[in-house]
This record gives sequence, C-alpha cells and structure tokens, in this order.
Amino acid sequence: MEEIKALELKNVSYAYGRIPALREITLSVDKGPIGLLGPNGAGKSTLLRLLLGFLSLQKGEARVMGYDVAQETRRVRQIVGYMPEDESYIPGIDGVTLTALLGELAGMPRQEAMKRAHDVLFYVGLGESRYRLVDTYSKGMRQRLKLAQALVHDPQLLLLDEPTSGLDPQGREEILALIKDIAAHGVQVLVSSHILPDIEETCQEVIILHQGRLAAQGNLQQLKQLDFSLYELKLKGEAEGFLAKLQQQGCRLEKMEEGFWRLYLPSQLSARVIFKLAVEEKVQIRHFVRSQSRLEDLFAQVVGEEE
Repeated sequence: MEEIKALELKNVSYAYGRIPALREITLSVDKGPIGLLGPNGAGKSTLLRLLLGFLSLQKGEARVMGYDVAQETRRVRQIVGYMPEDESYIPGIDGVTLTALLGELAGMPRQEAMKRAHDVLFYVGLGESRYRLVDTYSKGMRQRLKLAQALVHDPQLLLLDEPTSGLDPQGREEILALIKDIAAHGVQVLVSSHILPDIEETCQEVIILHQGRLAAQGNLQQLKQLDFSLYELKLKGEAEGFLAKLQQQGCRLEKMEEGFWRLYLPSQLSARVIFKLAVEEKVQIRHFVRSQSRLEDLFAQVVGEEE
C-alpha cells in the first residue's frame, strides 16, 4: 500500500485580483518535519490558507494527509492544527477558556476540550498563567498560546506560520525546542518562515518559494551546497536515456506534472549540453526556461532579509 503523502499539490495557482500570489505550484512531500522557506511576499501564507480551505482554490488540486482540500475541507480542518502569524485571541477571556473553545470548534466535546486545554497549556509553559486574561499576556506568551491552540485537538499535522515572529532570542529558542519535541513525538510539522536558521534548526526537508513559484525542494543541507542553475524542462518522446545522460553529467532532476521536469544544471555545464544530448537521444525539448533566481541568490535573499 502506497504511503500517504503529507502534502500533494498539482498546478496550484492563486491571485488576489490581478496580482498573482502562487504560480503553478506542483510538489509532493513525504512525512517528516518540513520547512516552507522564502522571502516575505513569496506566497507562503497564501499557500497555508489554501491548504486549510480559508481561500478557495482557483486552479489546481491540493491534498493534505491524503484528503482533498476542496472536497474534504471539514476533515482537513479536523486533522490540522494551525498557528497563524497574526494575533488570534478574544479580549476579556482567559487562556484556558480560549484554548478549550478552539478545541470545541475543532469538534471536541466540551469537557474533553477543557481537559486537553489544561494539558497543552502546561506543555507549552503557560500552566501557571492559564487563568490570566489573554490581554495581559506578553508577546512570547501569546505565541505559546497560539501553539497550544493549534495542538489542543491532537492534530496529525501542524502548520506553523512564522512561529518565532517578534520573539527575543530566548523566546525563539524555547519555541523552536517545542517544535522539535512535537515532531519527535510523531506529529507532522510544517514550519513556514523567512528566517533560514529557524528552518535549519527544526527541519531537514525544505520547500522554497520565490515570487509565488516553487524555486526548489529537497534536503536543506544538500540544496545549500549546490552550485546549480534552475530550469523548467518539458520533453516529448521516450526520455529515459536522455534523463540518464543528464544525471551522468551531474544534473539533478525532479519530476513535476506530466512531461515537465525541474532541472538543476551544474554551473560548470553549458545549457547547450542539454540540447546536444537531446539530439543524440532523439528527444524533443518543448519547453526550456531558466528560473528567475539561482539557489545561492535565493538563500542570500532569505538570510539578508533576516539580518
């Protein structure tokens, strides 16, 4: 039996009016801690909202833990915990009551939700403050509260949007330690951030967005070491021999939708090599477009925004 993927997207696009936020995103992600990395405005928050059904898909298909986002939205929300970047509390209510309310909204019985709220607030370090009004919480406490709310219904998948936003160094380390512990206990975690060290500390696999496009996907440390240019490639004809020769030349390939490939071309190779091999193997290249950014430039931009 084929293992269920954590995320599967096919040709997902989204625009706010005439302004594109996501462009033809196709990816498949196995289970394990995942980083969603990119500069501010790359489309990370839009992607999370689409996965949760807060925004309706305009084009393409998306599945979360095997469930169709468009057709099984209620089920997706039952199995996913979401920690938004923005503040999300009700004035005049204490921490445990608010957390229990979120559990009820996720479908938990009231008594069970309240018991679970106490447990998760102690887990995130707010046990002694659970009866205080949320209005009196510091920024760091409110971040912990959002994490508790995401955990209260015992989700299979956590979507964390900029979880260390606005925190001092100690608060940041404490939140990251919690995220690592959650992942170690078997919960699927996706951390969305523009801060590269946060992703490095919590995740091994990474999805990199840039200007609404999928710039790269794979093991973070391996991607950082690559000195490749990125291309999108569409082929016609029997391509196995051609693809094998590309790999022999040091190219890295990732299959996208039918007929499309993402090609990582080593810097020491000319793009003319691709066409030469295609002629030799009698393969037609129908589409060959260079991505807007080299990986090293993209990482530099992400790190530069943090600094």
